[in-house]
Amino acid sequence: MKSKLTDGIDRRTFVKTAAGTLAASAVTSLSAQVQASGQNSRRRTPNVILMICDDLGSGDLHCYGSSLKTPNLDRMANEGARFTHFNTAHPICSASRAALLTGRYSSRTHTQGAYGPSSKQGTDLDEKTLADILKTAGYKSMAIGKWHLGYPPPYLPTNRGFDSYYGVPWSVDMAPLPLLRDTTVIEENADREMLTPHYTGEAVKFIDSSASASSPFFLYLAFSYPHDPPTGSPRFRGHSGLGRQGDAIEEIDWSVGEILDAVHRNGLDADTLIFFTSDHGPWFQGCPGPRRGRKSTGFEGGVRIPFLARWTGAIAAGRVVDEWGSNLDVVPTVTSICGAEPSPNPLDGLDISALLTGRGDRLNRRTVLYFAVSPDQQVLECARKGNWKLRISQRTGEIYINDWLGGSCEPERHYFLPHPELYNLELDPAESYDAAVDYPEKIKEIERDIEALIPTFPQNVQKTYAEMKANPGSHFTPAAAATRPGDLEAPNWIYIPPWRQDVSGIG
Repeated sequence: MKSKLTDGIDRRTFVKTAAGTLAASAVTSLSAQVQASGQNSRRRTPNVILMICDDLGSGDLHCYGSSLKTPNLDRMANEGARFTHFNTAHPICSASRAALLTGRYSSRTHTQGAYGPSSKQGTDLDEKTLADILKTAGYKSMAIGKWHLGYPPPYLPTNRGFDSYYGVPWSVDMAPLPLLRDTTVIEENADREMLTPHYTGEAVKFIDSSASASSPFFLYLAFSYPHDPPTGSPRFRGHSGLGRQGDAIEEIDWSVGEILDAVHRNGLDADTLIFFTSDHGPWFQGCPGPRRGRKSTGFEGGVRIPFLARWTGAIAAGRVVDEWGSNLDVVPTVTSICGAEPSPNPLDGLDISALLTGRGDRLNRRTVLYFAVSPDQQVLECARKGNWKLRISQRTGEIYINDWLGGSCEPERHYFLPHPELYNLELDPAESYDAAVDYPEKIKEIERDIEALIPTFPQNVQKTYAEMKANPGSHFTPAAAATRPGDLEAPNWIYIPPWRQDVSGIG
């Protein structure tokens, strides 16, 4: 069950009602506008294909600067839109996917960081997925690939709005790895080398069988790679010349080509909205671009992801979007475009259809929150407003890589920072320069936004925030370093500058 807000059901009812009213007024069906403008589309609402990779970095595709060969994804970017500033809502697997499919922070849906073979729960059952939402508009749907939102039957895709499912319940580094058809295990331990081609075959079959149907379709294709341990099928072994990580990514590119070809072969280019993205930044290998951090961190290397969108006739070819986007935006955007009934739960994302089509190039986005990897994602770590990112807390231990042999999987604590760090992501995408000393008013502005947003979250988020705020870390922790406990005494040889000794504010 969800935790209730401290001031009771009135606030929850108000927020939900207000969000529902706003969402309903925003549903103007972009596809109807496209049809009215004379574009060649047989359907009033488009098919939707949403592809997501596991641990693919923002610098892993050729169209984002990589040396890897990804011609099909380059083609998708050339024929549609490429976002240069797109973030996940969370830097770890299950939490990110829950946000993508619900349009809500995973801390609201009580989603764990990464469900495994021993997990007994999943994303809250009263949450509506994108498949649930599109069902209200008559869509037939299928989920293929890595699910990772709960393994007990009530949490599997066919009980979360999807009509059918083929895939695995968790990541390729977990064992055993059962392969499921709907809720039935068809292989006790899937052949990991053949996952991408098997997913691709199922996806093409679904597109071919749905092409002549009277109802539109929704295909959710969640690749299992390039998550560690990365691999490709024997056909792609050595394909990249850059090892198995590169091979896995180039095989995913091949798969995207098969999907695009199936759409074209069935005459559905103008009828199909296609997205391609990742769940978060790369883990051990892979490229986060010129950014600090990796998977499981709140640094941009952990949360910046590629995002491509193609819809022939509606999205201009070669469009480059520099405005900030989030995977929280997919649900409200698709809901609006497809004219579906909005989720009854208040959403945290925005309708970005105007960015996709060029009808607008700016969004009025409120402050965005970054939650850290924690049992229910209840720890707030950063907040971003426009190009400014404020880091208010940091954990102890390894802050770059989530490694079960040590580092961030060892017992840790998050501490509130006595001196919050401020980064200008436009001038400093690598978060290399803490500009807090120069912009105290910007810090206060974002802090006020945080204080206004925290009461809208479940009680565990509010409680953790209050506890951290009352227990700041050591005032001599360097900016962007793993936090030193507040009661830690400095050795007698260390120099502490006055502005780190002063915990009352920025000096």
